[in-house]
Amino acid sequence: MVINTLSKPWGMRLATLVLWAAAGASVAYWGLRLSASGPVVLAPPPVASAVAPDAQALARLLGAVPLAASAAPVAPVVSMASRFTLIGVLSGRSSGGGAALIAVDGQPAKPYRVGAAVEPGLVLQALGPRRAELGPAMGAPATLTLDMPFKK
Repeated sequence: MVINTLSKPWGMRLATLVLWAAAGASVAYWGLRLSASGPVVLAPPPVASAVAPDAQALARLLGAVPLAASAAPVAPVVSMASRFTLIGVLSGRSSGGGAALIAVDGQPAKPYRVGAAVEPGLVLQALGPRRAELGPAMGAPATLTLDMPFKK
């Protein structure tokens, strides 16, 4: 049967065309296959590790003074004397009594008589010229002495 198809003039031409088309397709396929670069394998991008900033180095860079290794933040200590301001004294020299104008924590001054509590646990014990003595109770030793500032 193959011989019958080849004996005809158009059959031979058609068979030749199919053969050359297959050969051309094969050459094109292998040419493209060999000329193309291999599969592109991209290297994974380098993994950037999370960098934690050095807080102490940053503080030094910004001008902070380094603390001692064992020093912990300490609240400022307010002395008792800095909380009280003696504004005026009215002392009774012969009676031992009198009153004092004392400002507490920057508030307006209030008058306190000898023996009166200036604040809980602190009593005005005695007065002198330009001076007031405060302590825990009457008769106990004075723990704080307030002097009036001298004006020039």
